[in-house]
This record gives sequence, C-alpha cells and structure tokens, in this order.
Amino acid sequence: MNQRIMSLAALTVLELSPPEMIDVAARAGYSHVGLRTEPATPEEYHFPLLRDADLRRETAARLRDTGIKVLDIEILRLKPDTVVADFEPHLALGAEFGASELLVAGNDPDEHRLTENFAVLCDLAARYRIRPHLEFMPWTDARDLTQAMRIVEGAGRENGCVLVDAFHFDRSASRLDDLRKLPASRIHYAQLCDVAGPRPNDMAEILRQARNERRFPGDGDCDLAGLLRALPADLPLSLEIPTRQLLEQGVSALERAKIALDKTRELLARL
Repeated sequence: MNQRIMSLAALTVLELSPPEMIDVAARAGYSHVGLRTEPATPEEYHFPLLRDADLRRETAARLRDTGIKVLDIEILRLKPDTVVADFEPHLALGAEFGASELLVAGNDPDEHRLTENFAVLCDLAARYRIRPHLEFMPWTDARDLTQAMRIVEGAGRENGCVLVDAFHFDRSASRLDDLRKLPASRIHYAQLCDVAGPRPNDMAEILRQARNERRFPGDGDCDLAGLLRALPADLPLSLEIPTRQLLEQGVSALERAKIALDKTRELLARL
C-alpha cells in the first residue's frame, strides 16, 4: 500500500519562509508542503515567491536537496472584479514547483458569475495540469459543502474539485451524508485539523479561530473519524493547524509541525 501523502500547510508555520518551511517539513517527516503564492489577508506577512527570483531559486534548491514535493498552491480568490487570466503567473509557478492542486476561495455573491469564473480558472489551470479546489468557508460566498458542490458541478469541468477542511466542515454545519455523495474525482486532497468547543454564533469569532487557534487532530471536538471515513481512502492530507498561542509561548515551528504529524498518524492508526 502506498504511504499516504502528508503535507505541511503554510498556515501551520506562517512565520517561516518557503525554504525554511521545506526544511521543517523534511525534518518533521512530511512528504509534501503547500506554498502560499498569494497572502490570505492584506495584514498577513507574506514571502513574495512570485516577485522574488532569489527566493524562488532558493525554494527550488531546497525542494531538490530535501526531496520534499509541493502538493498545492494557495490562495486565489474569485471576486466580482476578478480577471482570471491574471492568475496565470501563479499557475505557472505552481507547475514549475510540481504542484498538482490549487486552493480557491469564492468571494463573489453572484453565484452564477462565481461558477463561470471557476470554470474559466479550471480551463486555465488544465494547461498546467493543476486541479482547482474550491474551499467552502462559512464567511465566504461558498459557505458550505452543498454550495461548493453545486458551484463545482455547475462549472462542469473535469479538473474542478471541492476542498474539504475539517474546521470549515464543522463550522459550516456541513453533513457527512452530503460528503459521501461527493464523487472521488471531485476531491484530490483535504485539510485536517481539530476544532474546540461548540460552534460560535459570532462569525468574527469563527474567523478568528480559523486563522489563529485550531487544535491538533484528536485534541478537539470534531468527528474526524467520521470525516476521514467519508473521504476516499489514502486521500492526501494537508495539515493546516495554526496555533498562535503555542507560537507566542515559544513552541518552535518544527515542534508544532511534528506534533501535528504525530497526532494525525495516531488518529489514522485508530481508524
């Protein structure tokens, strides 16, 4: 049986540059990383891979030296004024690094236009052999699994996929019954973490938790066993577990990455 792909997501160790992140992934025992070519928020400190040729060269060298591979690039947002062709440099960079998946957010309240733009993005990404995954998040315009499935199916592209993140699955009240209906061809990786406590009523608090305080698998209240059983066996897992509190307590990126991987392996062994 093939070893399941385990990828270190950028958000878990956001303070690291891409080359540092690749080193940490290799030392902690991951096979892959996810690279952030576009920051998730204007406030986020960003290492500009697209614009910094030296950083790109160093990143490529570190991938070569460690044997770590790139699973996905992130995060491209489909907004009302998005010109999809402007994303081509990101896709070219992803292909250069060997990425096969792309994380996409839906930030357009016009679902018809969002669906059309997702289709155009899929066509552009196909030229680079990359699969766009629409990630549903409760504060975006792809709020839950049902809506994300509708948009991806509506786009009607073979390489169009849905990204399931355990945090957003829980906080959007998405259902395992619906997840079991998602064709295996529509999902090529998932993001794993755990979630503490009941779902807050306040969307700002959900957003704060998502970006700053998730739990390691098995340390929260999410039905991760149910989620993993509903997903295709051996699906690549991206461990996206920001833990700002541990960062501020001085727990190193390497230690946090190791805990994430160890806890995930423990969970998988119990399934």
